[in-house]
Amino acid sequence: MLSTMQDVPLTVTRILVHGVLVHGSSQIITWTGEGEPQRRSFAEAGVRAVQLANALRDDLGVEGDDRVATLMWNNAEHVEAYFAVPSMGAVLHTLNLRLPAEQLTWIVNHAADRVIIVNGSLLPLLAPLLPRLETVEHIVVSGPGDRSVLEGARAQVHEYEELLAGKPTTYDWPELDERQAAAMCYTSGTTGDPKGVVYSHRSIYLHSMQVNMTQSMGLTDADTSLVVVPQFHVNAWGLPHATFMTGVNMLMPDRFLQPAPLAEMIESERPTHAAAVPTIWQGLLAELTAKPRDVSSLTQVTIGGAACPPSLMTAFDKLGMRVCHAWGMTETSPLGTVSRPPAGVEPGSDEEFAYRLTQGRFPAGVEGRLCGPAGEILPWDGESAGELEVRGNWIAGAYFGGAGSDDKPLRPADKFSEDGWLKTGDVGTISPDGYLTLTDRAKDVIKSGGEWISSVDLENALMSHPDVAEAAVVAVPDDKWGERPLATVVLKEGASADFETLRTFLADKVAKWQLPERWTILPAVPKTSVGKFDKKVLRKQYADGDLDVTKL
Repeated sequence: MLSTMQDVPLTVTRILVHGVLVHGSSQIITWTGEGEPQRRSFAEAGVRAVQLANALRDDLGVEGDDRVATLMWNNAEHVEAYFAVPSMGAVLHTLNLRLPAEQLTWIVNHAADRVIIVNGSLLPLLAPLLPRLETVEHIVVSGPGDRSVLEGARAQVHEYEELLAGKPTTYDWPELDERQAAAMCYTSGTTGDPKGVVYSHRSIYLHSMQVNMTQSMGLTDADTSLVVVPQFHVNAWGLPHATFMTGVNMLMPDRFLQPAPLAEMIESERPTHAAAVPTIWQGLLAELTAKPRDVSSLTQVTIGGAACPPSLMTAFDKLGMRVCHAWGMTETSPLGTVSRPPAGVEPGSDEEFAYRLTQGRFPAGVEGRLCGPAGEILPWDGESAGELEVRGNWIAGAYFGGAGSDDKPLRPADKFSEDGWLKTGDVGTISPDGYLTLTDRAKDVIKSGGEWISSVDLENALMSHPDVAEAAVVAVPDDKWGERPLATVVLKEGASADFETLRTFLADKVAKWQLPERWTILPAVPKTSVGKFDKKVLRKQYADGDLDVTKL
C-alpha cells in the first residue's frame, strides 16, 4: 500500500523560501578589506535572488536547464546566485577560479554555459578566455574591477546591480521535479580531463539536512560560520544551503583569504565555526603564533579536503578551537564522513584523540565498503585495508556527458563498480564501530618491496617536528624495491633541521624499513586548485631532475 503523506518535492526553492520567511534576520556578512563589512540579511538576499531570477529570465533569456556559471569569490552576491538559478529551474555551475586557463575553457565549453556571473576583480582571468568560450552569450559583472578588459568581447556585458535594479520582487517559482539538476561542479582534473558532477535538488536538500545534524556540523541560528572553503569547491561543503535551513549567519571572506585578514575577521566578527582545508589552517596558525589575536569565539573548526596532521589539531586545541575531521569529495556533495567520538569516551583522553584523527563515521545517507585488490569486500575490523567505495542519497552515480551528448551520463569502470558504487580512490580501514581511517590515495600509496607505505603517515609524523612547516611524501622509482618514499620538506622560518635529524626523528614513529632515503627542501609544497598537496607535480619534478635531492 502507499502512504498517506503529502508528496512535496525537496527543492532548493524551498530552502530559499524557508530561510527568508523563518530566518530573515540572519545575516550574510561579506568582508571588504577596509572599513565596515557588507551586511545583508537573509530576507534582503532573498529579495535580490528573486530580482536576479527575473533578470536572468526576462533580460538574458535563461530558461529550462540552461547553465548559468559563476566565477566568484565567497560573497553575498554569490549566495544570491546559489538560490536564484536553481529555483528558477536553471542549473548553477560554479567555476574553479584556480584552475589553469585551458581547463577552465574546456569546462565552460563542456558544460555549455550560456551566462557567466563574474566578480570584477576576476575579469583579468576571464577576459583572455572569452574568444574560446563557444556557448557564452552574456557576462554579468559584480563589484569593482576594470571593465575595459572586456572590450570587443563577443558576449554581451551587463552590470549585476543594473540588472537587478527595478526588477519585480516576486517570482512565480516553478514546481520542479526534485530529481532535476540544480547545480554542477567539476573535479579538479588531477588525472585526465575534469569530470562534471551534477547535483539534484533532492540531493542538495538531503545533504543540507545532514550538515545540520548534531553529529555533523550541528550549527544553529546562534552560530556564525566563517565560510573559507570556496563556493566553487563542492558548493562550499553545502554551507550556504544548510545555513538557510537553520539561520546560521555566514561570514564570507570574499578575496581576502590570506592568514592576516582571516585572523582579523575572527577577532572582529566573532564567528563560532569555520570550515577550510588544512593548508588554510596551517597558515592561520603561523599568523596567530607570530601575532596573537583574540580568537576565543571560534570554538569549532571543520577540516576536510585532506588529512589533518595531528600536530595541527593539537595546536588548535590549545587555542580553544576544536577541530572536527571530515571526509568527502566532489562526487559526494561532499559530506561522506564526520569524526565525532562515540558516547562514553572520556573527553581529552588519548582514546578520544584517536577517534578524532579518523575521518569519522558514515551518516545515515551514506553507505561505505572496502574493496580488496581482487574485488573482494573486506570486513570492518580496523585492520583490513582496501579501496573505499560509497553509495547514498547525495553520492554521484555518473558523470555529466557534456554538451551535444544528449546529457547521456558517463560511468567509467575505474570510477563506478558494476553494482553502482562510487570508487573513491581512497585507501583505508573501517573499525567495527564504523569509523573510517584513510591511509592514502590509491595513486599515492608507496609500493615498496611488496609492502605498502602510507605517505600520509610519514607526512603527519614529519609535520609534528617543531622545525617543519609542511611535508609531502611521494613514491619514486627504485631499482631494488620498486618504489621508495621521497620526503619533501618545507622548514619554518629560521629553522635549520637537517635530513639526518629529521630521519632520526621519524625512526621511533614508523617502521625502520619505511624511513625515506631521499630528501629535499622546498620553499613551498605545490598545491592543487583546492589547496591539497599536488603530488603529481612533485613526481614530475623528480622525474625531470628538477629537485635537489639528497640520498642518505
